[in-house]
Amino acid sequence: MNEMYPQRTLTAFFEKREAAEDAVASLREIVGPDGSVRLVGQGQPHQEEKGFWDSLSDMFFPDDDRETYAEGLERGGYLVVAENVKAENYDLTLEILDREGSVDVDQLATGWRSEGWTGSRAGDRSGRTSSAATSAMASSSDLSSANEQTIPVIEEEIKVGKRDVDLGRVRVRSYVVETPVSQEVNLHEERVRVERRPVDRGVVDADMAFTDKVIEVDQHAEEAVVSKQARVTEEISLRREDSQRTETVSDTVRRTEVEIEDERETGLSDETSRDTTRRG
Repeated sequence: MNEMYPQRTLTAFFEKREAAEDAVASLREIVGPDGSVRLVGQGQPHQEEKGFWDSLSDMFFPDDDRETYAEGLERGGYLVVAENVKAENYDLTLEILDREGSVDVDQLATGWRSEGWTGSRAGDRSGRTSSAATSAMASSSDLSSANEQTIPVIEEEIKVGKRDVDLGRVRVRSYVVETPVSQEVNLHEERVRVERRPVDRGVVDADMAFTDKVIEVDQHAEEAVVSKQARVTEEISLRREDSQRTETVSDTVRRTEVEIEDERETGLSDETSRDTTRRG
């Protein structure tokens, strides 16, 4: 594909002039002397001499695409055009246009239509997904001869990358909960009882009559004493475990096919015989 179609032209739409100018400056560093980068929009040289529709007349756009871009330029947007981009710089050019803030002109057109804009030949362009619209053109060397014209055969390739995705968070929090508990305990208790009983007898020496005398008895009892001891009963920890898995990513890729119909009269030569083939 590169040998048949070595160079391309890429366009991207910007809503802010500063972003568009940054994209132009970055692209001029990689396109090289064989390519050119230009900016179409308000305040550009010679813009006052012709309208935005005419400014896009030298680009191989379908009419509905040109009307959409012209409407965006009328609304104050800017169009960055990178011409003759070599195949090895194609992906980098797209990356720069996206990085500098190119916008999806299809989404803008949808909003304009909701406001009443239709465009005389506006079509449905919802099938495109990139904000940097690619207008594939043959290089000047391909069309240098007026007797020869070429149609490029284009095929997409799928590239699968990886990115980190946040799958949520696990949080462990400890807090104090008080639970009422009860336990029975047997307590010993002493009591001193004073008893008085009537007696009728004579005084003896042991009675130590008419003297002071004191008798003391201590009384004891047990009471419950509560003490607490903390013990570790369980541990909870968080640990990351890494694993690898293989996932099959399915998508669709597009390619162009060329149908050749040769309806010239037969019998003139082998090259002028009727031939209908399809190549892809």
